[in-house]
Amino acid sequence: MEPHLQHSVMDGVATVVISNAAKRNAMTAQMWRALPGLLERFAADPEVRALVLTGEGDTFCAGADISSLRAPDRGPVDGLLPDDAPQDLAVRAEEALAAFPKPTLAAVRGYCVGGGCQLAAACDLRFAEEGASFGVTPARLGIVYPASSTRRLAALVGPSAAKYLLFSAELIDPERALRTGLVDEVLPAGQLDKRVTEFTRVLALRSQLTQAATKEFIAGRSDRDAHWAKEARGSGDTAEGVAAFLERRTPRFTWTTRG
Repeated sequence: MEPHLQHSVMDGVATVVISNAAKRNAMTAQMWRALPGLLERFAADPEVRALVLTGEGDTFCAGADISSLRAPDRGPVDGLLPDDAPQDLAVRAEEALAAFPKPTLAAVRGYCVGGGCQLAAACDLRFAEEGASFGVTPARLGIVYPASSTRRLAALVGPSAAKYLLFSAELIDPERALRTGLVDEVLPAGQLDKRVTEFTRVLALRSQLTQAATKEFIAGRSDRDAHWAKEARGSGDTAEGVAAFLERRTPRFTWTTRG
């Protein structure tokens, strides 16, 4: 089967599966290019309240398909236009994932390396199975890691840990990734899918208003405080949340993101 991004929606949670079994789910140019459009569709879908990114089988993503990293003077590769550099495609996909207005979670098993780690770092949260491996490996190829990706990694794990990963290109286990903040939870073998399903169902029940504002504030959009105060006043979510608490029932939040 050709490399592609599988996708589905169940119980308010969209799942995107990186599928390229022949190359440990490495991302081809077409897959990088397809991801922003797919995210845009899910962002605009009111039925989608959270998104999971994972890999098919026992690997998350082993990075970019290296066969697409060819010198520009060798002509178009893998469907690329001459000005459509593979690294630019990866950054656009990463930025689209980071800007997704609803909670995102990377479910990681096996290798999460290079461009795969770049995508996982762009998610809000990362849950990993024991035995996973994480690495940011441009130093093995003589590639300059994009500035935006470097800043995101440093914000996530701290400057020292980011330098360790980028300078050495060494792989780390999920326990070390957990200590640095690259991973939020580590699950025993066989329990990752169950935990991700349970947790994302919780996310889907919570206030999208709170979640969307939180994402913007943590991303540094402090200028949006007045906007979100206005959204909260008109949403009805606060009144519903308080009423549900007092009535000891599950709240029915109605505010949704507009993509």
